[in-house]
Amino acid sequence: MPKQLYFLWGEDHLTARKAILIGKGTLKAVLSNTTKKKVQKSAQAVATIVEKGQPVYGINTGFGPLCTTKISKEETKLLQTNILQSHSVGVGEPIAEDIAKLMLILKVHALAKGFSGIRLETLERIIWHIEHHVIPVVPSQGSVGASGDLAPLSHLFLPLLGLGKVSYKGKTITTANLFTQMDLKPLALGAKEGLALINGTQFIAAHAVKVVAKLRNCLKHADVVAAMMLEGLQGSMKPFYEELHNQRPFKGNQHVAARIRTLLKGSEILEAHIDCERVQDPYSLRCIPQVHGASRNAWLHLKELLEIELNSVTDNPIIINEELTISGGNFHGQPLAMALDYATVAAAELGNISDRRIYLALEGNSPGVPKLLMENTGINSGYMILQYTTAALASENKSLCFPASADSIPTSLGQEDHVSMGSISGRKALQVLNNIEKILAIELLTAAQAFEFRKPLKSGMLLDEIHQYLRTKVPFAAKDRVFSDDIEVAIGIIKNSGIIALVDKTMQDHDLRWNAPYEEEFEHY
Repeated sequence: MPKQLYFLWGEDHLTARKAILIGKGTLKAVLSNTTKKKVQKSAQAVATIVEKGQPVYGINTGFGPLCTTKISKEETKLLQTNILQSHSVGVGEPIAEDIAKLMLILKVHALAKGFSGIRLETLERIIWHIEHHVIPVVPSQGSVGASGDLAPLSHLFLPLLGLGKVSYKGKTITTANLFTQMDLKPLALGAKEGLALINGTQFIAAHAVKVVAKLRNCLKHADVVAAMMLEGLQGSMKPFYEELHNQRPFKGNQHVAARIRTLLKGSEILEAHIDCERVQDPYSLRCIPQVHGASRNAWLHLKELLEIELNSVTDNPIIINEELTISGGNFHGQPLAMALDYATVAAAELGNISDRRIYLALEGNSPGVPKLLMENTGINSGYMILQYTTAALASENKSLCFPASADSIPTSLGQEDHVSMGSISGRKALQVLNNIEKILAIELLTAAQAFEFRKPLKSGMLLDEIHQYLRTKVPFAAKDRVFSDDIEVAIGIIKNSGIIALVDKTMQDHDLRWNAPYEEEFEHY
């Protein structure tokens, strides 16, 4: 089969999207003979170091503050087994299976570069876990992002020793039980292997992969939903003119403005109020390109840094050859920790401005749109209380925006005297994004309700298609009902990218183009 149908571990350029596809099993990843030779050469370098007896951190010395403690040649293997057990101190609910699988994928790619001293046998066992979807159970708490993610990575690789638990065929079982079922035996780790496995930023990076994917999805939906709200409330098109954004050419701003222009192209609603007396819209409508655009810039920053991390060697020490090993700080999580905190703020701002547009829609100040988005109010509360939920979610997000990377608590008896807390940055970012999906879902419902009052006028082709699609899932509300049911449906639409897929299909069917600047940078990851 052609090479492009495969991903080559340790050789090809890994991206967030490719990592996700490997995790889903839709992109096959393989070890080439070239990579196998590199891995074996690195393992041989470690064996030579052990034989010579020259002290090299983590190979024949203790760890952290025990770095000056010499370990005998006979005990170097026991040292590696002990480090996995002693560092398995994670607590809290297990992380999602897909994130744990991403951790395995990212670790394999890093180890396969041939600078970690891992044996081929060990690497192939990790790949076996990926290919058979036997996913280690990893607690969510316990990493400070210092020597990478020591505690979660230790739990991730306990199954190599026959310890810990795994998720297999929908059930959580002990690794011992798994080995009995599949006639497997535990590995005996070689020198340096334990340290290579648990040093690294794969917990932080796996969360960042999810953040990149989820934030991109939210950004795309935010533009679409905001465009529908703009139509429902008869917002002005002028704030989206190319001539305006050429005077302040931030990439994100220009990209968002162009997407809104495409979404509203051919709108009868716009034409109907083009000569209205209103001079300016509130900021939540007028500043969509500036706010959504700033969040897109933050996403782009995270994506670019993450790609560097995904294709890096982040354990310690780095084995250049048997003559040169470097004990450095490639495992420190700060580069991603700060970017994840930035992305968390960027995501929260999508929710803040979305909540403001929802509130705006309820005020009844747009001609033709009734207060609370329902004509017969009094006996009906209309959409009033949906905004309570978005207010609560937006407030919760604000409390999650304190940057974890601004904190540092020394560990390892002062050896690790500055830590990144990047694991917390990643977990918080996903919490915020889960809330953003809910806020955008509620804005989708309120925007569609306002949009309804513009009939019989039509919007652009794309927004009309989206509205019709939504109405097959959630009917127009003429009176009160249990709105939580509608919200759950809308959340599902946002999570599953239903309307984005519809937009893409409609554009393809009618040979339409976004013509948005920086398309390659913002729409691919």
